[in-house]
Amino acid sequence: MNKAVQGPEVIAPPRWLTPVGWAALLAFPAAQITGFLISAPDRAMGNLQKIMYVHVPSAWVAMVGFFVVFVASVRYLWSRDLKHDRLAAATAEVSVLFTGLTLALGSIWGRPTWGIWWTWDPRLTSTAIMLLIYVAYLALRSFTEDEERRARWSAAVGILGFLNVPIVYFSVKWWRTLHQVQTVDVTGAIGSAYAISLLINSIAFMILFAWLVGLRTQLAGLERQREAWLEEQALSRSDAHV
Repeated sequence: MNKAVQGPEVIAPPRWLTPVGWAALLAFPAAQITGFLISAPDRAMGNLQKIMYVHVPSAWVAMVGFFVVFVASVRYLWSRDLKHDRLAAATAEVSVLFTGLTLALGSIWGRPTWGIWWTWDPRLTSTAIMLLIYVAYLALRSFTEDEERRARWSAAVGILGFLNVPIVYFSVKWWRTLHQVQTVDVTGAIGSAYAISLLINSIAFMILFAWLVGLRTQLAGLERQREAWLEEQALSRSDAHV
Protein backbone atom coordinates (compact mmCIF):
# COMPACT_ATOMS: atom_id res chain seq x y z
CA MET A 1 0.00 0.00 0.00
CA ASN A 2 1.34 3.40 -0.97
CA LYS A 3 2.07 5.76 1.86
CA ALA A 4 -0.14 8.85 1.87
CA VAL A 5 1.66 11.93 0.71
CA GLN A 6 1.57 14.60 3.39
CA GLY A 7 1.65 18.29 2.67
CA PRO A 8 4.42 20.62 3.82
CA GLU A 9 4.62 21.33 7.52
CA VAL A 10 2.99 24.66 8.32
CA ILE A 11 5.32 27.11 10.05
CA ALA A 12 3.67 28.94 12.92
CA PRO A 13 3.59 32.75 12.58
CA PRO A 14 5.94 34.75 14.84
CA ARG A 15 4.52 35.33 18.30
CA TRP A 16 4.53 39.09 17.94
CA LEU A 17 2.25 39.07 14.90
CA THR A 18 -1.04 38.34 16.67
CA PRO A 19 -0.73 41.00 19.42
CA VAL A 20 0.42 43.58 16.88
CA GLY A 21 -2.61 42.70 14.75
CA TRP A 22 -4.94 43.27 17.70
CA ALA A 23 -3.13 46.52 18.50
CA ALA A 24 -3.63 47.70 14.92
CA LEU A 25 -7.31 46.74 15.02
CA LEU A 26 -7.81 48.84 18.15
CA ALA A 27 -5.39 51.70 17.49
CA PHE A 28 -6.46 52.62 13.97
CA PRO A 29 -10.16 53.42 14.63
CA ALA A 30 -9.28 54.89 18.04
CA ALA A 31 -6.84 57.29 16.39
CA GLN A 32 -9.44 58.48 13.89
CA ILE A 33 -12.03 59.02 16.62
CA THR A 34 -9.50 60.89 18.74
CA GLY A 35 -8.60 63.14 15.82
CA PHE A 36 -12.19 64.19 15.32
CA LEU A 37 -12.94 64.66 19.01
CA ILE A 38 -9.96 66.62 20.32
CA SER A 39 -9.24 68.95 17.39
CA ALA A 40 -11.69 71.61 16.30
CA PRO A 41 -12.51 72.14 12.62
CA ASP A 42 -9.98 74.33 10.83
CA ARG A 43 -10.96 77.97 10.46
CA ALA A 44 -10.53 77.92 6.68
CA MET A 45 -11.05 74.30 5.64
CA GLY A 46 -13.39 73.01 8.35
CA ASN A 47 -13.35 69.25 8.87
CA LEU A 48 -11.63 68.77 5.49
CA GLN A 49 -8.38 69.60 7.28
CA LYS A 50 -8.68 66.36 9.27
CA ILE A 51 -7.86 64.32 6.21
CA MET A 52 -4.30 65.28 7.21
CA TYR A 53 -4.52 62.69 10.00
CA VAL A 54 -4.67 59.93 7.40
CA HIS A 55 -2.91 61.50 4.43
CA VAL A 56 0.30 62.53 6.20
CA PRO A 57 0.88 59.29 8.20
CA SER A 58 0.17 57.27 5.07
CA ALA A 59 2.90 59.19 3.21
CA TRP A 60 5.36 58.85 6.08
CA VAL A 61 4.75 55.12 6.42
CA ALA A 62 5.18 54.59 2.67
CA MET A 63 8.58 56.31 2.69
CA VAL A 64 9.68 54.38 5.79
CA GLY A 65 8.62 51.22 3.97
CA PHE A 66 10.71 52.02 0.91
CA PHE A 67 13.68 52.62 3.21
CA VAL A 68 13.12 49.12 4.61
CA VAL A 69 13.08 47.80 1.02
CA PHE A 70 16.41 49.57 0.42
CA VAL A 71 18.02 48.12 3.57
CA ALA A 72 16.66 44.61 2.96
CA SER A 73 17.90 44.74 -0.65
CA VAL A 74 21.39 45.72 0.46
CA ARG A 75 21.38 42.97 3.09
CA TYR A 76 20.33 40.41 0.48
CA LEU A 77 23.17 41.35 -1.88
CA TRP A 78 25.58 41.16 1.06
CA SER A 79 24.41 37.84 2.52
CA ARG A 80 22.46 36.18 -0.33
CA ASP A 81 19.90 35.17 2.29
CA LEU A 82 16.48 34.97 0.65
CA LYS A 83 14.69 35.98 3.85
CA HIS A 84 15.85 39.56 3.16
CA ASP A 85 14.42 39.36 -0.35
CA ARG A 86 11.07 38.18 1.04
CA LEU A 87 11.05 41.04 3.54
CA ALA A 88 11.83 43.55 0.78
CA ALA A 89 9.06 42.20 -1.45
CA ALA A 90 6.49 42.14 1.35
CA THR A 91 7.37 45.68 2.43
CA ALA A 92 7.23 46.95 -1.14
CA GLU A 93 3.71 45.56 -1.56
CA VAL A 94 2.46 47.24 1.61
CA SER A 95 4.26 50.50 0.83
CA VAL A 96 2.74 50.63 -2.65
CA LEU A 97 -0.68 50.31 -1.00
CA PHE A 98 0.05 53.25 1.31
CA THR A 99 1.49 55.33 -1.55
CA GLY A 100 -1.69 54.83 -3.56
CA LEU A 101 -3.72 55.81 -0.49
CA THR A 102 -1.57 58.94 -0.11
CA LEU A 103 -2.23 60.04 -3.68
CA ALA A 104 -5.95 59.27 -3.47
CA LEU A 105 -6.38 61.22 -0.24
CA GLY A 106 -4.31 64.08 -1.61
CA SER A 107 -6.60 64.30 -4.63
CA ILE A 108 -9.69 64.28 -2.41
CA TRP A 109 -8.18 67.13 -0.37
CA GLY A 110 -6.93 69.01 -3.45
CA ARG A 111 -10.27 69.17 -5.27
CA PRO A 112 -12.02 71.55 -2.83
CA THR A 113 -8.78 73.28 -1.77
CA TRP A 114 -6.98 73.84 -5.07
CA GLY A 115 -10.03 73.43 -7.30
CA ILE A 116 -8.50 70.50 -9.18
CA TRP A 117 -8.14 66.74 -8.63
CA TRP A 118 -4.60 66.57 -9.99
CA THR A 119 -1.84 68.95 -10.97
CA TRP A 120 1.73 68.26 -12.02
CA ASP A 121 3.04 69.73 -8.81
CA PRO A 122 6.61 68.54 -7.96
CA ARG A 123 5.46 66.75 -4.80
CA LEU A 124 2.56 65.01 -6.56
CA THR A 125 4.63 64.16 -9.64
CA SER A 126 7.59 62.74 -7.70
CA THR A 127 5.20 60.71 -5.51
CA ALA A 128 3.49 59.29 -8.61
CA ILE A 129 6.92 58.37 -10.02
CA MET A 130 7.77 56.68 -6.72
CA LEU A 131 4.58 54.64 -6.99
CA LEU A 132 5.39 53.60 -10.56
CA ILE A 133 8.95 52.58 -9.63
CA TYR A 134 7.78 50.18 -6.96
CA VAL A 135 4.89 48.86 -9.04
CA ALA A 136 7.58 48.07 -11.64
CA TYR A 137 9.62 46.44 -8.85
CA LEU A 138 6.71 44.12 -8.06
CA ALA A 139 6.05 43.42 -11.74
CA LEU A 140 9.72 42.56 -12.29
CA ARG A 141 9.46 39.79 -9.72
CA SER A 142 7.05 37.88 -11.96
CA PHE A 143 9.43 37.82 -14.94
CA THR A 144 11.46 34.82 -13.77
CA GLU A 145 10.90 31.73 -11.66
CA ASP A 146 14.57 31.55 -10.70
CA GLU A 147 14.40 32.91 -7.15
CA GLU A 148 18.09 33.86 -7.00
CA ARG A 149 17.90 35.83 -10.22
CA ARG A 150 14.59 37.39 -9.15
CA ALA A 151 16.11 38.45 -5.85
CA ARG A 152 19.16 40.01 -7.53
CA TRP A 153 17.10 41.96 -10.04
CA SER A 154 14.67 43.09 -7.37
CA ALA A 155 17.47 44.16 -5.04
CA ALA A 156 18.98 46.35 -7.77
CA VAL A 157 15.65 48.07 -8.39
CA GLY A 158 14.96 48.35 -4.66
CA ILE A 159 18.28 50.16 -4.13
CA LEU A 160 18.15 52.42 -7.18
CA GLY A 161 14.44 53.16 -6.73
CA PHE A 162 15.06 54.52 -3.25
CA LEU A 163 16.96 57.44 -4.81
CA ASN A 164 13.57 58.95 -5.65
CA VAL A 165 12.36 58.92 -2.02
CA PRO A 166 14.51 61.90 -0.87
CA ILE A 167 13.34 63.77 -3.98
CA VAL A 168 9.74 63.26 -2.84
CA TYR A 169 10.53 64.49 0.65
CA PHE A 170 12.55 67.56 -0.36
CA SER A 171 10.53 68.47 -3.47
CA VAL A 172 8.52 71.13 -1.60
CA LYS A 173 11.78 72.81 -0.57
CA TRP A 174 13.67 72.53 -3.83
CA TRP A 175 10.92 73.82 -6.14
CA ARG A 176 8.04 76.27 -5.94
CA THR A 177 4.99 74.14 -5.34
CA LEU A 178 1.32 74.25 -4.45
CA HIS A 179 1.91 71.63 -1.80
CA GLN A 180 2.83 73.08 1.59
CA VAL A 181 6.10 72.17 3.26
CA GLN A 182 6.24 69.37 5.78
CA THR A 183 4.37 70.18 8.97
CA VAL A 184 7.32 69.10 11.08
CA ASP A 185 9.39 71.82 9.43
CA VAL A 186 7.00 74.62 10.26
CA THR A 187 7.47 75.72 13.87
CA GLY A 188 4.18 76.50 15.47
CA ALA A 189 2.25 75.89 12.28
CA ILE A 190 -0.29 73.67 13.99
CA GLY A 191 -1.85 73.74 17.42
CA SER A 192 -1.17 71.17 20.10
CA ALA A 193 -4.49 69.35 19.53
CA TYR A 194 -3.70 68.92 15.84
CA ALA A 195 -0.14 67.80 16.61
CA ILE A 196 -1.36 65.23 19.14
CA SER A 197 -3.93 63.86 16.70
CA LEU A 198 -1.31 63.62 13.98
CA LEU A 199 1.12 61.85 16.31
CA ILE A 200 -1.51 59.33 17.49
CA ASN A 201 -2.52 58.56 13.91
CA SER A 202 1.13 58.18 12.88
CA ILE A 203 1.67 55.60 15.63
CA ALA A 204 -1.50 53.76 14.60
CA PHE A 205 -0.36 53.69 10.97
CA MET A 206 3.06 52.35 11.96
CA ILE A 207 1.45 49.55 13.97
CA LEU A 208 -0.82 48.69 11.03
CA PHE A 209 2.14 48.82 8.66
CA ALA A 210 4.23 46.48 10.85
CA TRP A 211 1.37 43.99 11.07
CA LEU A 212 0.73 43.98 7.32
CA VAL A 213 4.42 43.56 6.52
CA GLY A 214 4.77 40.76 9.08
CA LEU A 215 1.70 39.02 7.72
CA ARG A 216 2.85 39.30 4.11
CA THR A 217 6.36 38.13 4.97
CA GLN A 218 4.93 35.11 6.76
CA LEU A 219 2.77 34.33 3.73
CA ALA A 220 5.80 34.65 1.43
CA GLY A 221 7.67 32.13 3.57
CA LEU A 222 4.77 29.68 3.40
CA GLU A 223 4.53 30.13 -0.37
CA ARG A 224 8.24 29.36 -0.73
CA GLN A 225 7.88 26.32 1.53
CA ARG A 226 5.00 25.02 -0.57
CA GLU A 227 6.95 25.54 -3.80
CA ALA A 228 9.91 23.62 -2.37
CA TRP A 229 7.61 20.78 -1.29
CA LEU A 230 5.99 20.60 -4.74
CA GLU A 231 9.43 20.49 -6.35
CA GLU A 232 10.44 17.69 -3.99
CA GLN A 233 7.29 15.71 -4.83
CA ALA A 234 7.86 16.18 -8.55
CA LEU A 235 11.44 14.87 -8.21
CA SER A 236 10.22 11.91 -6.16
CA ARG A 237 7.66 10.96 -8.83
CA SER A 238 10.29 11.34 -11.53
CA ASP A 239 12.72 9.08 -9.65
CA ALA A 240 9.96 6.51 -9.12
CA HIS A 241 9.43 6.20 -12.89
CA VAL A 242 13.11 5.63 -13.62
